[in-house]
Amino acid sequence: MPANASSRWHAAFFVGLIFLAITLSACSIYKKCGLNGCAGDAGITAAVQKEFDERSELKPPNRISIQTLDHVVYLSGLVDTEFERNIAESVAHDVPGVVRVVNSIAVLGTVY
Repeated sequence: MPANASSRWHAAFFVGLIFLAITLSACSIYKKCGLNGCAGDAGITAAVQKEFDERSELKPPNRISIQTLDHVVYLSGLVDTEFERNIAESVAHDVPGVVRVVNSIAVLGTVY
């Protein structure tokens, strides 16, 4: 990856992490299932990851992180295209038990 792309990736990644931290903090106040999330959240995260692993368009060099809290899936990271970003969200929505997806994935070279 060229130095310029690497710098953009790092910047987008850290913006995504900050957004995720703020979002998760706000969700923990809700306490529907407690601070540790609902039973099944870890299974949802694993199921989403399994689905991502089966799709070539979501594999590296794309970098997507998945977290689940209260059956809400939080996606963050960086992909090359808007298409890949949308595919990730769609795939996560289709996993059983997911009630909502918060998509904070950045697209390389795009500022949100």
